[in-house]
Amino acid sequence: MSEQNENQDTRTGEDRRDSPRVPMRLKVRREGADAFLDRAGDLSLGGVGWVGEALDPGQTVEVRFALPPSLEEVQVRGEVLPPKAGMSGPVVRVRFLELPVELELAIARHLDDQSKDEPRGAR
Repeated sequence: MSEQNENQDTRTGEDRRDSPRVPMRLKVRREGADAFLDRAGDLSLGGVGWVGEALDPGQTVEVRFALPPSLEEVQVRGEVLPPKAGMSGPVVRVRFLELPVELELAIARHLDDQSKDEPRGAR
């Protein structure tokens, strides 16, 4: 994470969880593994999540996803957080590590665009 980003981001963990989430196709690979696994999950400013088999908290993973409009795939590293119970099973949560400022801004724009497209009262 850049120095500028660290100095400007004064949000607490609770604030980050308040970030909007949008559906996203994810490719996830445990550090050191060969293959990426496809997951249907969600994207927020601080990370990604999906329902599925729990990963070990603290484990490092690589995550790929494509942001419109370019749909060029980006790859980031993340840290697995403790799972949360979800209605359909455990929710795997991954917090982004060392997210480039440009990518963080692109994610923020995508989240903002998606929230504008959401019908009123949908939240």
